[in-house]
Amino acid sequence: MGSTWTALSLSLTVALWATGICLVTGTATGYLLARTRFPGRDILDAVLTLPMVMPPTVLGYYLLVLLGRRGPLGAWLQSQFGINLIFTWQGAVIASAVVAFPLVFKAARAAFEVVDPQLEKAGRILGVSETAIFFRVTLPLAWRGVLSGALLAFARSMGEFGATLMVAGSIPGKTQTLSISVYEAVQAGQDDAALTLVVITSITCMAVLLAAGRLAPGQVASR
Repeated sequence: MGSTWTALSLSLTVALWATGICLVTGTATGYLLARTRFPGRDILDAVLTLPMVMPPTVLGYYLLVLLGRRGPLGAWLQSQFGINLIFTWQGAVIASAVVAFPLVFKAARAAFEVVDPQLEKAGRILGVSETAIFFRVTLPLAWRGVLSGALLAFARSMGEFGATLMVAGSIPGKTQTLSISVYEAVQAGQDDAALTLVVITSITCMAVLLAAGRLAPGQVASR
């Protein structure tokens, strides 16, 4: 039972970090695409949404190529800072964040697009800075959609398997999250352990989805 709680703790840690990363990057990117027009905007939107439809194992392969010791980013991190992300829980965070990013990005963009631009314009007329307008006008009007996306990203990160397995592996107590633990338990014929892990994962994700549904029912239903 101790390994189950270890896997749960690791899954929560990975999901929280991944959600935090997605919340910052997804909100910023969603705001940018909602408020600006530039050539290639639709292409950029499609690229940023790709992780939502692409097989997680394919994403995991791309991350391995990018973050591996011979990869462009991985080699640079290793040579400059001695950082290796492969087969670490930090690597699991990055994999989960990449997979969950579109959920925050799309929800944030949709939320920002329904905010009346005239309210922001009124703030500019009054001499309020762009930063202050964002935090005092735009974000307070869009926070439900943004938070709904963050909750969905958390639930997605909790259940992430393919990309995480390829990047972080399955090291008990270090990188073995709940979803990977379920796979390992089934492979080992440990049906009781697998059932316990499945129930814990299902209850956690269901609670998050119910919370997200209360915040923005339309956005959750559209997914």
